[in-house]
Amino acid sequence: MAKDGPNWEGLLKWSLAHSDGTRNPRNLSDEDRKWFMEAMQAQSVDVIKRMKEITLVMQTPQQVLEAQGVTSADIEDMLDELQEHVESIDMANDLHSIGGLVPLLGYLKNSDAGIRAKAAEVVATIVQNNPRSQQLVMESNGLEPLLSNFTSDPDVTVRTKALGAISSLIRHNKPGIAAFRLANGYAALRDALSSESVRFQRKALNLIHYLLHENNSDCSIVTELGFPRMMVHLASSEDAEVREAAFRGLLELVQEKANGIHSSLHGEDMKIKQVLEDRIKDIALMSTEDLGAAKEERMLVDSLWNACYNEPSSLREKGLLVMMGEDGPPPDVASKHFEPPLRAWAADKSSKTEKKEKKETPLLLGLGPAPETDNSIQTGSSAGASAKHMNPST
Repeated sequence: MAKDGPNWEGLLKWSLAHSDGTRNPRNLSDEDRKWFMEAMQAQSVDVIKRMKEITLVMQTPQQVLEAQGVTSADIEDMLDELQEHVESIDMANDLHSIGGLVPLLGYLKNSDAGIRAKAAEVVATIVQNNPRSQQLVMESNGLEPLLSNFTSDPDVTVRTKALGAISSLIRHNKPGIAAFRLANGYAALRDALSSESVRFQRKALNLIHYLLHENNSDCSIVTELGFPRMMVHLASSEDAEVREAAFRGLLELVQEKANGIHSSLHGEDMKIKQVLEDRIKDIALMSTEDLGAAKEERMLVDSLWNACYNEPSSLREKGLLVMMGEDGPPPDVASKHFEPPLRAWAADKSSKTEKKEKKETPLLLGLGPAPETDNSIQTGSSAGASAKHMNPST
């Protein structure tokens, strides 16, 4: 087999030759079976072993790595690889068992902004819809450096990535939500809405909507902090996703009439109406293609108008609310932004399995005796270098 990659063409030809659908499948000969297994195993990766190597690099002092020529870019590439491995919930949970979670959280305080940002991105992947890892990160005081980066890091990318990790960490995590509220998290979200970064605004608005949806009593807090005015302003943003997120937040506030929230929006009532009327005018001028892309925004504008003024918006009478071919049910604008479905399914399956299983002694995957300095340095360099050849998505 070639060293530069698997012989996919050979595997394909072999597969087609042995399963063309014109005859009953035959038993593989020992020679065929051996060839196939060798071809596949040659490309397999011992993920746990590789994660242990990455953990060893993360545990190595930065000055030692720098002395061996390991750069910040090498560390970021290595974290990219780690992120690919922890996409699996099992691997994400195993990272703590092999000692990698704590040094990863330590990278959130690294002097290099790129490493801080990438570390937060990996943490977000680890805790996403993963109650066990959420608990482990909370117990390791991982929320503290994330909050620090979110609120005060000078680099907006670091702040944005930290917010993304916080959002994944506290979602469906009551202790996490409570800790976020106690840390004055809503004030930090208000500051994020004032940012010039559209990406930062989007993440903040999406988390605000989730928190309000889960805790209706928080509507009074965000109203007192001046969120309605800022949301009305962002509802006129040039970015479609920011507009939609702002409309979702306003809709959540307006619908909380039972708690007196609607009356507290009275000062913004005329501004909301003006923004909605402007959006309706803009929607009316859209091409058919643009109308299709703006389906959710059309639904949100109509829902918010109806919630504010107890009547349908003019989008309905103009025939712009439901276009041809859109006669299905309206999209679930209240929850579809919260859960990546495959990971959510896996998390649910994992939690059910944990309830059925008896509590067992955890498998200890320690790294054994500490290696000598020279070996650590070589491992760190090789791990960083090999990570360069990976091409994970960002």
